[in-house]
Amino acid sequence: MSPSAHGGLSPRHPVEAIRALLTDSKYFWILASLVVFGDGILTELIIRFVPYTEIDWETYMVQTEVYLKGQHNYSMITGPTGPLVYPAGHLRIHEALYGFTNAGRDVALAQHIYAVLYLATLALTFRIYHKAGNLPNLIIFLLPFSKRLHSIYVLRLFNDGWAVFFVHSAILLYQQGFDDTATLLFSVALSIKMSILLYLPGLLVILFQRRGLLSTLRHLATISAVQAMLGMAFLNEDAWAYLRASFDLSRVFLYKWSVNWKFIDERIFLSPIWAKGLLVGHVLVLILFGAFKWCKTEGVWTVLGRGIRRPSLPPGLNPLTADYVATVLFTSNLIGILFARSLHYQFYSWYAMQLPFLAWKTKYYLPVKLLLLLAIEYAFNVFPSTPLSSSILVGANAFLLVGIWFGYPEGKPTVAVNGQKLKMT
Repeated sequence: MSPSAHGGLSPRHPVEAIRALLTDSKYFWILASLVVFGDGILTELIIRFVPYTEIDWETYMVQTEVYLKGQHNYSMITGPTGPLVYPAGHLRIHEALYGFTNAGRDVALAQHIYAVLYLATLALTFRIYHKAGNLPNLIIFLLPFSKRLHSIYVLRLFNDGWAVFFVHSAILLYQQGFDDTATLLFSVALSIKMSILLYLPGLLVILFQRRGLLSTLRHLATISAVQAMLGMAFLNEDAWAYLRASFDLSRVFLYKWSVNWKFIDERIFLSPIWAKGLLVGHVLVLILFGAFKWCKTEGVWTVLGRGIRRPSLPPGLNPLTADYVATVLFTSNLIGILFARSLHYQFYSWYAMQLPFLAWKTKYYLPVKLLLLLAIEYAFNVFPSTPLSSSILVGANAFLLVGIWFGYPEGKPTVAVNGQKLKMT
Protein backbone atom coordinates (compact mmCIF):
# COMPACT_ATOMS: atom_id res chain seq x y z
CA MET A 1 0.00 0.00 0.00
CA SER A 2 1.45 3.37 -1.00
CA PRO A 3 1.87 6.33 1.34
CA SER A 4 -0.55 8.32 -0.81
CA ALA A 5 -3.30 5.98 0.34
CA HIS A 6 -2.65 7.21 3.85
CA GLY A 7 -2.57 10.90 2.96
CA GLY A 8 1.12 11.31 2.13
CA LEU A 9 4.18 10.57 4.27
CA SER A 10 2.33 9.10 7.20
CA PRO A 11 4.33 8.43 10.40
CA ARG A 12 2.04 5.46 10.96
CA HIS A 13 3.65 3.70 7.98
CA PRO A 14 7.35 4.61 8.30
CA VAL A 15 8.72 2.00 5.87
CA GLU A 16 6.41 3.11 3.06
CA ALA A 17 7.04 6.74 3.93
CA ILE A 18 10.81 6.30 3.68
CA ARG A 19 10.48 4.39 0.41
CA ALA A 20 8.35 7.19 -1.05
CA LEU A 21 10.76 9.83 0.19
CA LEU A 22 13.66 8.09 -1.53
CA THR A 23 11.91 7.22 -4.79
CA ASP A 24 8.90 9.47 -5.43
CA SER A 25 9.70 12.75 -7.24
CA LYS A 26 6.79 14.40 -5.39
CA TYR A 27 8.92 14.33 -2.26
CA PHE A 28 12.19 15.45 -3.87
CA TRP A 29 12.29 18.78 -2.05
CA ILE A 30 11.50 17.28 1.32
CA LEU A 31 14.48 14.97 0.91
CA ALA A 32 16.65 17.74 -0.57
CA SER A 33 15.85 20.02 2.38
CA LEU A 34 16.84 17.30 4.82
CA VAL A 35 20.11 16.74 2.93
CA VAL A 36 20.96 20.46 2.90
CA PHE A 37 20.15 20.70 6.61
CA GLY A 38 22.26 17.65 7.42
CA ASP A 39 25.12 18.93 5.29
CA GLY A 40 24.87 22.25 7.11
CA ILE A 41 25.47 20.44 10.40
CA LEU A 42 28.35 18.45 8.86
CA THR A 43 29.93 21.63 7.48
CA GLU A 44 29.68 23.37 10.85
CA LEU A 45 31.37 20.39 12.52
CA ILE A 46 34.17 20.54 9.94
CA ILE A 47 34.71 24.24 10.67
CA ARG A 48 34.78 23.62 14.42
CA PHE A 49 36.96 20.53 14.58
CA VAL A 50 39.17 20.44 11.45
CA PRO A 51 42.04 22.94 11.37
CA TYR A 52 41.92 25.73 8.80
CA THR A 53 44.80 25.69 6.32
CA GLU A 54 46.10 28.97 4.92
CA ILE A 55 46.81 28.82 1.17
CA ASP A 56 45.43 31.75 -0.85
CA TRP A 57 43.10 33.65 1.52
CA GLU A 58 45.86 35.91 2.85
CA THR A 59 46.98 36.61 -0.70
CA TYR A 60 43.43 37.52 -1.74
CA MET A 61 43.21 39.97 1.15
CA VAL A 62 46.62 41.54 0.55
CA GLN A 63 45.86 41.98 -3.14
CA THR A 64 42.50 43.53 -2.27
CA GLU A 65 44.20 45.94 0.14
CA VAL A 66 46.63 47.01 -2.58
CA TYR A 67 43.66 47.74 -4.84
CA LEU A 68 41.78 49.61 -2.10
CA LYS A 69 44.81 51.85 -1.60
CA GLY A 70 44.33 53.03 -5.18
CA GLN A 71 46.40 50.68 -7.35
CA HIS A 72 44.58 49.94 -10.62
CA ASN A 73 47.50 48.53 -12.60
CA TYR A 74 47.04 44.76 -12.47
CA SER A 75 50.74 44.10 -12.91
CA MET A 76 51.35 45.96 -9.63
CA ILE A 77 48.74 44.09 -7.55
CA THR A 78 50.45 41.19 -5.83
CA GLY A 79 50.42 39.20 -2.58
CA PRO A 80 52.39 36.57 -0.63
CA THR A 81 51.86 33.82 -3.22
CA GLY A 82 52.18 35.98 -6.32
CA PRO A 83 50.40 38.47 -8.58
CA LEU A 84 46.66 38.81 -9.10
CA VAL A 85 45.65 36.48 -11.92
CA TYR A 86 41.84 36.62 -11.75
CA PRO A 87 39.40 38.98 -13.48
CA ALA A 88 37.85 42.00 -11.78
CA GLY A 89 34.78 40.18 -10.44
CA HIS A 90 37.08 38.24 -8.12
CA LEU A 91 38.44 41.50 -6.75
CA ARG A 92 34.96 43.01 -6.28
CA ILE A 93 33.81 40.00 -4.25
CA HIS A 94 36.91 40.04 -2.09
CA GLU A 95 36.55 43.77 -1.57
CA ALA A 96 33.24 42.97 0.15
CA LEU A 97 34.78 40.07 2.07
CA TYR A 98 37.66 42.33 3.12
CA GLY A 99 35.14 44.64 4.77
CA PHE A 100 33.08 41.88 6.39
CA THR A 101 36.05 39.97 7.82
CA ASN A 102 38.17 42.82 9.23
CA ALA A 103 40.64 42.78 6.36
CA GLY A 104 40.59 38.99 6.32
CA ARG A 105 41.68 38.58 9.93
CA ASP A 106 38.34 37.11 11.04
CA VAL A 107 38.91 33.76 9.37
CA ALA A 108 36.10 32.06 11.32
CA LEU A 109 33.55 34.49 9.89
CA ALA A 110 35.00 33.95 6.41
CA GLN A 111 34.60 30.20 6.87
CA HIS A 112 30.95 30.62 7.78
CA ILE A 113 30.37 32.88 4.77
CA TYR A 114 31.88 30.16 2.59
CA ALA A 115 29.72 27.56 4.34
CA VAL A 116 26.63 29.55 3.31
CA LEU A 117 28.05 29.81 -0.21
CA TYR A 118 28.57 26.04 -0.31
CA LEU A 119 25.07 25.24 0.93
CA ALA A 120 23.49 27.77 -1.44
CA THR A 121 25.35 26.19 -4.36
CA LEU A 122 24.24 22.74 -3.21
CA ALA A 123 20.59 23.89 -3.12
CA LEU A 124 20.96 25.46 -6.59
CA THR A 125 22.39 22.20 -7.90
CA PHE A 126 19.47 20.25 -6.45
CA ARG A 127 17.15 22.66 -8.29
CA ILE A 128 19.02 22.02 -11.55
CA TYR A 129 18.68 18.27 -11.01
CA HIS A 130 14.98 18.56 -10.19
CA LYS A 131 14.31 20.82 -13.16
CA ALA A 132 15.89 18.22 -15.46
CA GLY A 133 13.23 15.90 -14.12
CA ASN A 134 14.58 12.41 -14.72
CA LEU A 135 16.91 11.60 -11.85
CA PRO A 136 16.11 9.37 -8.87
CA ASN A 137 15.76 11.12 -5.52
CA LEU A 138 18.50 8.95 -4.09
CA ILE A 139 21.12 10.58 -6.32
CA ILE A 140 21.24 13.68 -4.14
CA PHE A 141 22.89 11.67 -1.36
CA LEU A 142 25.96 11.48 -3.60
CA LEU A 143 26.58 15.22 -3.46
CA PRO A 144 27.30 16.11 0.21
CA PHE A 145 29.93 13.54 1.16
CA SER A 146 32.99 14.84 -0.68
CA LYS A 147 35.87 15.39 1.71
CA ARG A 148 37.78 17.46 -0.83
CA LEU A 149 34.85 19.70 -1.72
CA HIS A 150 34.20 20.69 1.90
CA SER A 151 37.90 21.39 2.25
CA ILE A 152 37.92 23.65 -0.82
CA TYR A 153 35.07 25.74 0.54
CA VAL A 154 35.49 26.05 4.30
CA LEU A 155 39.06 24.94 5.09
CA ARG A 156 40.86 26.64 2.17
CA LEU A 157 38.51 29.53 1.17
CA PHE A 158 39.33 29.27 -2.53
CA ASN A 159 37.58 31.69 -4.87
CA ASP A 160 36.38 28.92 -7.22
CA GLY A 161 33.17 28.48 -5.21
CA TRP A 162 31.96 31.96 -6.14
CA ALA A 163 32.32 31.25 -9.85
CA VAL A 164 30.50 27.92 -9.46
CA PHE A 165 27.64 29.59 -7.58
CA PHE A 166 27.05 32.17 -10.30
CA VAL A 167 27.41 29.74 -13.19
CA HIS A 168 24.97 27.29 -11.57
CA SER A 169 22.56 30.20 -11.09
CA ALA A 170 22.92 30.94 -14.79
CA ILE A 171 22.39 27.29 -15.77
CA LEU A 172 19.17 27.14 -13.76
CA LEU A 173 17.88 30.26 -15.53
CA TYR A 174 18.91 28.88 -18.94
CA GLN A 175 16.91 25.76 -18.08
CA GLN A 176 13.85 27.96 -17.53
CA GLY A 177 14.38 30.06 -20.67
CA PHE A 178 15.40 33.29 -18.90
CA ASP A 179 18.36 33.63 -21.21
CA ASP A 180 19.08 37.35 -20.87
CA THR A 181 19.34 37.25 -17.08
CA ALA A 182 21.23 33.98 -17.28
CA THR A 183 23.82 35.51 -19.59
CA LEU A 184 24.39 38.36 -17.14
CA LEU A 185 25.06 35.85 -14.36
CA PHE A 186 27.22 33.75 -16.67
CA SER A 187 29.36 36.80 -17.34
CA VAL A 188 29.60 37.55 -13.62
CA ALA A 189 30.89 33.99 -13.12
CA LEU A 190 33.41 34.53 -15.93
CA SER A 191 34.57 37.73 -14.23
CA ILE A 192 35.63 35.64 -11.23
CA LYS A 193 37.36 32.71 -12.96
CA MET A 194 38.44 32.32 -16.57
CA SER A 195 37.55 28.62 -16.27
CA ILE A 196 33.91 29.50 -16.94
CA LEU A 197 34.91 29.70 -20.62
CA LEU A 198 34.73 25.89 -20.61
CA TYR A 199 30.92 26.20 -20.72
CA LEU A 200 30.91 28.60 -23.65
CA PRO A 201 30.89 26.04 -26.52
CA GLY A 202 27.83 24.29 -25.07
CA LEU A 203 26.19 27.63 -24.35
CA LEU A 204 26.65 28.75 -27.97
CA VAL A 205 24.97 25.55 -29.16
CA ILE A 206 22.00 26.21 -26.87
CA LEU A 207 21.65 29.91 -27.70
CA PHE A 208 22.00 29.33 -31.44
CA GLN A 209 19.26 26.69 -31.47
CA ARG A 210 16.94 28.57 -29.15
CA ARG A 211 17.51 32.19 -30.22
CA GLY A 212 19.19 32.25 -33.61
CA LEU A 213 22.45 33.69 -34.93
CA LEU A 214 21.83 37.39 -34.31
CA SER A 215 20.57 36.86 -30.79
CA THR A 216 23.55 34.61 -30.03
CA LEU A 217 25.89 37.38 -31.13
CA ARG A 218 23.96 39.78 -28.88
CA HIS A 219 24.51 37.48 -25.92
CA LEU A 220 28.22 37.34 -26.69
CA ALA A 221 28.25 41.13 -26.79
CA THR A 222 26.51 41.18 -23.39
CA ILE A 223 29.16 38.88 -21.92
CA SER A 224 31.91 41.16 -23.26
CA ALA A 225 30.14 44.28 -22.03
CA VAL A 226 29.83 42.95 -18.48
CA GLN A 227 33.53 42.07 -18.49
CA ALA A 228 34.40 45.56 -19.70
CA MET A 229 32.15 47.23 -17.13
CA LEU A 230 33.58 45.28 -14.18
CA GLY A 231 37.14 45.77 -15.36
CA MET A 232 36.84 49.36 -16.58
CA ALA A 233 39.09 50.92 -13.94
CA PHE A 234 41.86 48.45 -14.73
CA LEU A 235 41.37 48.63 -18.49
CA ASN A 236 41.68 52.40 -18.35
CA GLU A 237 44.89 52.14 -16.31
CA ASP A 238 46.65 49.46 -18.38
CA ALA A 239 44.41 47.30 -20.56
CA TRP A 240 47.16 44.90 -21.59
CA ALA A 241 48.28 44.28 -18.01
CA TYR A 242 44.70 43.50 -16.99
CA LEU A 243 43.90 41.21 -19.93
CA ARG A 244 47.23 39.40 -19.73
CA ALA A 245 46.76 38.65 -16.03
CA SER A 246 43.03 37.85 -16.04
CA PHE A 247 42.60 35.93 -19.29
CA ASP A 248 45.99 34.38 -19.96
CA LEU A 249 45.23 31.36 -22.12
CA SER A 250 48.93 30.45 -22.37
CA ARG A 251 49.57 30.26 -18.61
CA VAL A 252 52.08 27.55 -17.66
CA PHE A 253 51.28 25.70 -14.44
CA LEU A 254 53.72 24.08 -12.03
CA TYR A 255 54.08 20.35 -12.53
CA LYS A 256 54.20 19.60 -8.81
CA TRP A 257 50.63 20.86 -8.26
CA SER A 258 49.08 19.01 -11.20
CA VAL A 259 46.45 16.48 -10.19
CA ASN A 260 45.78 15.12 -13.67
CA TRP A 261 49.05 14.67 -15.57
CA LYS A 262 51.55 13.22 -13.10
CA PHE A 263 51.87 10.07 -15.20
CA ILE A 264 53.70 11.97 -17.96
CA ASP A 265 57.23 13.36 -17.78
CA GLU A 266 57.64 16.94 -16.55
CA ARG A 267 59.40 17.97 -19.76
CA ILE A 268 56.39 16.85 -21.78
CA PHE A 269 54.01 18.55 -19.33
CA LEU A 270 55.79 21.89 -19.79
CA SER A 271 56.28 21.62 -23.56
CA PRO A 272 54.32 23.84 -25.98
CA ILE A 273 53.65 20.78 -28.15
CA TRP A 274 51.79 19.08 -25.28
CA ALA A 275 49.74 22.24 -24.69
CA LYS A 276 48.82 22.48 -28.37
CA GLY A 277 47.96 18.79 -28.47
CA LEU A 278 45.54 19.18 -25.56
CA LEU A 279 43.97 22.20 -27.25
CA VAL A 280 43.51 20.28 -30.50
CA GLY A 281 41.97 17.37 -28.61
CA HIS A 282 39.65 19.72 -26.73
CA VAL A 283 38.43 21.41 -29.90
CA LEU A 284 38.09 18.12 -31.79
CA VAL A 285 35.94 16.48 -29.09
CA LEU A 286 33.75 19.59 -28.87
CA ILE A 287 33.25 19.50 -32.64
CA LEU A 288 32.35 15.81 -32.49
CA PHE A 289 29.76 16.38 -29.78
CA GLY A 290 28.39 19.43 -31.60
CA ALA A 291 28.21 17.66 -34.95
CA PHE A 292 26.97 14.23 -33.90
CA LYS A 293 25.37 14.45 -30.45
CA TRP A 294 24.11 17.85 -29.34
CA CYS A 295 22.10 18.43 -32.52
CA LYS A 296 21.41 14.81 -33.36
CA THR A 297 17.61 15.07 -33.18
CA GLU A 298 17.26 17.70 -35.90
CA GLY A 299 20.64 17.30 -37.60
CA VAL A 300 23.50 19.74 -37.24
CA TRP A 301 23.63 20.75 -40.91
CA THR A 302 19.89 21.34 -40.99
CA VAL A 303 20.09 23.56 -37.90
CA LEU A 304 23.15 25.43 -39.16
CA GLY A 305 21.69 25.98 -42.61
CA ARG A 306 18.39 27.20 -41.21
CA GLY A 307 20.18 29.51 -38.78
CA ILE A 308 22.34 31.09 -41.48
CA ARG A 309 19.43 31.57 -43.88
CA ARG A 310 17.22 33.08 -41.16
CA PRO A 311 19.65 34.69 -38.70
CA SER A 312 16.95 36.53 -36.76
CA LEU A 313 14.87 33.39 -36.09
CA PRO A 314 15.55 30.32 -33.95
CA PRO A 315 16.79 27.49 -36.20
CA GLY A 316 15.80 24.79 -33.75
CA LEU A 317 12.20 23.69 -34.25
CA ASN A 318 11.99 21.53 -31.13
CA PRO A 319 11.97 23.28 -27.74
CA LEU A 320 15.08 22.63 -25.68
CA THR A 321 14.29 20.78 -22.47
CA ALA A 322 15.78 21.69 -19.09
CA ASP A 323 17.47 18.30 -19.15
CA TYR A 324 19.09 19.07 -22.51
CA VAL A 325 20.37 22.45 -21.30
CA ALA A 326 21.99 21.04 -18.16
CA THR A 327 23.41 18.01 -19.99
CA VAL A 328 25.04 20.05 -22.74
CA LEU A 329 26.50 22.66 -20.39
CA PHE A 330 27.79 20.12 -17.89
CA THR A 331 29.26 18.00 -20.68
CA SER A 332 30.95 21.02 -22.26
CA ASN A 333 32.56 21.73 -18.89
CA LEU A 334 33.63 18.08 -18.49
CA ILE A 335 35.30 18.07 -21.91
CA GLY A 336 37.30 21.15 -20.94
CA ILE A 337 38.31 19.57 -17.64
CA LEU A 338 39.42 16.36 -19.36
CA PHE A 339 41.76 18.31 -21.66
CA ALA A 340 42.86 20.90 -19.09
CA ARG A 341 46.60 21.51 -19.14
CA SER A 342 46.62 21.18 -15.37
CA LEU A 343 44.03 20.54 -12.67
CA HIS A 344 44.74 21.73 -9.14
CA TYR A 345 42.93 20.40 -6.09
CA GLN A 346 40.55 23.36 -5.85
CA PHE A 347 39.50 22.81 -9.47
CA TYR A 348 37.49 19.82 -8.30
CA SER A 349 34.80 22.31 -7.31
CA TRP A 350 34.34 23.15 -11.00
CA TYR A 351 32.44 19.90 -11.55
CA ALA A 352 32.12 17.94 -8.32
CA MET A 353 28.42 18.71 -7.89
CA GLN A 354 27.76 17.92 -11.56
CA LEU A 355 29.31 14.46 -11.56
CA PRO A 356 26.30 12.44 -10.31
CA PHE A 357 24.11 14.14 -12.92
CA LEU A 358 26.59 13.25 -15.67
CA ALA A 359 27.01 9.69 -14.42
CA TRP A 360 23.26 9.23 -14.81
CA LYS A 361 23.55 10.39 -18.44
CA THR A 362 25.46 7.19 -19.19
CA LYS A 363 24.00 3.74 -19.67
CA TYR A 364 26.49 2.17 -17.30
CA TYR A 365 25.25 -0.16 -14.59
CA LEU A 366 24.83 1.40 -11.17
CA PRO A 367 28.03 -0.11 -9.68
CA VAL A 368 30.05 1.34 -12.58
CA LYS A 369 28.54 4.80 -12.06
CA LEU A 370 29.36 4.71 -8.38
CA LEU A 371 32.87 3.41 -9.06
CA LEU A 372 33.51 6.32 -11.43
CA LEU A 373 32.41 8.85 -8.83
CA LEU A 374 34.54 7.19 -6.15
CA ALA A 375 37.56 7.08 -8.46
CA ILE A 376 37.40 10.82 -9.15
CA GLU A 377 36.88 11.62 -5.46
CA TYR A 378 39.82 9.37 -4.58
CA ALA A 379 42.14 11.03 -7.10
CA PHE A 380 41.41 14.50 -5.74
CA ASN A 381 42.13 13.32 -2.19
CA VAL A 382 45.59 11.90 -2.88
CA PHE A 383 48.18 14.47 -1.82
CA PRO A 384 50.58 14.87 -3.39
CA SER A 385 49.19 13.37 -6.55
CA THR A 386 50.96 10.34 -8.00
CA PRO A 387 51.18 8.76 -11.45
CA LEU A 388 48.58 6.24 -10.31
CA SER A 389 46.10 8.77 -8.89
CA SER A 390 46.35 11.05 -11.91
CA SER A 391 45.94 8.08 -14.26
CA ILE A 392 42.80 7.12 -12.38
CA LEU A 393 41.47 10.68 -12.63
CA VAL A 394 42.05 11.09 -16.36
CA GLY A 395 40.79 7.57 -17.04
CA ALA A 396 37.61 8.13 -15.01
CA ASN A 397 36.91 11.48 -16.66
CA ALA A 398 37.44 9.96 -20.10
CA PHE A 399 35.32 6.89 -19.33
CA LEU A 400 32.54 9.16 -18.03
CA LEU A 401 32.63 11.21 -21.23
CA VAL A 402 32.54 8.07 -23.38
CA GLY A 403 29.53 6.91 -21.38
CA ILE A 404 27.73 10.17 -22.07
CA TRP A 405 28.55 9.85 -25.79
CA PHE A 406 26.91 6.42 -25.93
CA GLY A 407 24.27 7.33 -23.36
CA TYR A 408 22.09 10.44 -23.32
CA PRO A 409 24.19 13.40 -24.57
CA GLU A 410 21.00 15.37 -25.33
CA GLY A 411 19.35 14.42 -22.07
CA LYS A 412 16.89 11.59 -21.76
CA PRO A 413 14.16 11.55 -24.42
CA THR A 414 10.48 11.97 -23.66
CA VAL A 415 7.73 9.54 -24.55
CA ALA A 416 4.01 10.19 -24.76
CA VAL A 417 1.80 8.39 -22.22
CA ASN A 418 -1.93 9.15 -22.28
CA GLY A 419 -1.25 12.40 -24.07
CA GLN A 420 1.37 13.53 -21.56
CA LYS A 421 5.13 13.71 -22.12
CA LEU A 422 7.13 11.72 -19.61
CA LYS A 423 10.88 11.38 -19.25
CA MET A 424 12.46 8.01 -19.86
CA THR A 425 14.34 6.82 -16.78
